Amino acid sequence: MTTDTATIQPYLDHHGRVAAALPGGELPWLAGLRETGLSRFSRQGFPTARVEAWRYTSLRPLEKVAFEPASAAGGAVSIDVLPTVMPAGQASHRLVFVDGAFRADLSSVGALPEGAVVTSLRQALTGHAALLERYLGHVGVTDANPFQALNTAFLADGLVVHLPKGVAVAEPIEAVFVGSGGGAGTGKPTMHHPRILVVAEANSEATLVEHHVGQGDGVYFANLVTEIVAGEGARLHHYKVQRESREAFHMATVTADLAKDASYDNFVLTMGGRLSRNEIKPVLNGTGVECRLSGSYMVNGRQHCDTTTVIDHAQPHCTSREVYKGVIDGNAKAVFQGKIIVRPDAQKTDGYQLNRALLLSDTAEIDSKPELEIYADDVKCSHGATAGELDDDQLFYLRARGIDLESARNLLISAFLADAIEEVRIDTVREAFQGMVTGWLKTQRV
Repeated sequence: MTTDTATIQPYLDHHGRVAAALPGGELPWLAGLRETGLSRFSRQGFPTARVEAWRYTSLRPLEKVAFEPASAAGGAVSIDVLPTVMPAGQASHRLVFVDGAFRADLSSVGALPEGAVVTSLRQALTGHAALLERYLGHVGVTDANPFQALNTAFLADGLVVHLPKGVAVAEPIEAVFVGSGGGAGTGKPTMHHPRILVVAEANSEATLVEHHVGQGDGVYFANLVTEIVAGEGARLHHYKVQRESREAFHMATVTADLAKDASYDNFVLTMGGRLSRNEIKPVLNGTGVECRLSGSYMVNGRQHCDTTTVIDHAQPHCTSREVYKGVIDGNAKAVFQGKIIVRPDAQKTDGYQLNRALLLSDTAEIDSKPELEIYADDVKCSHGATAGELDDDQLFYLRARGIDLESARNLLISAFLADAIEEVRIDTVREAFQGMVTGWLKTQRV
């Protein structure tokens, strides 16, 4: 069951007004891709709670807002306050997008290995159109994700990374997505739909760091889609922090096609947004694949965050691991839906899944739904989910040693989240994320 036509009609009307101005209009394959996306979105609409995958997340707050497409040039931001995950002095390739539009004046891409491509999607439409035609819109496309379809319909800009065979990019690639909340000069809430495409050929390696942040208190809708193609033996580290403004809406879909012996690890740190959802769906399409999905979420007030994962073991001798931990305060709500699918031929699968939540108030809520869907008999799979409060005995122990209540609580919360953050394999990124956790805790009060 989806929402009625009236809810999605404004999006269809907006598309009709901006379609002619979208980049790459001279490319027939791109026009067809957008039309297919629009058609899918029109058929699907926004899901209601009657759709199993959306049972615990209501889209009513999103549906009530009338969004306008963001300006093609992006909104105004101040370079003095533009954030970064990477520490000062750390070499990295940094691309900045404001309201979904690439800003060359705020970006810096250093020297890359021969053949490697790190550029904006708009620029790639001119210089790497054949690469985009081959891969864009072909990874994990489904009729069950209207936000993926909506992104494709409005596809205009984003990040493109191409790693040829055997190429390793030593420095992290950081993509900063800023929501200006500026209303494109109209004072109305805006929406943007950035796209990320990563093609890592055989035995290549890179680290991608996404930073999503809002400026001010404006209302906006960020709808991100990421497609990942990892060739045989490729290694991709993919890390993300979501710090949108408190009134923003953040929907993100990640699909990944992982070939033989590929290694993919994904970590999401969720802190911002009024309503957010991270949907991550890798397919283990070759033997010997290692896939690690993990994350931490910290929400309070009336925030709602949703983490939905589906790891599809399509081939034998693959390993997957999931560790998600969250802290929920005030009237906030978190959702975790994790599914591991083991196909009939995927013998010798090793799958592990864990979700733990810490509830800091009587009105905080967690809905956790771990699932195993197994069609093979020679596998090792397990899952678990727990929710609880801070341990009074541990608090007493710390306070008895002269630590005040607020500091004691923060120490216990930080230690609780540290287990998940340890899943981040890159030291500088892990330390940066831990620093953000510490910063968040300082804003909380007992």
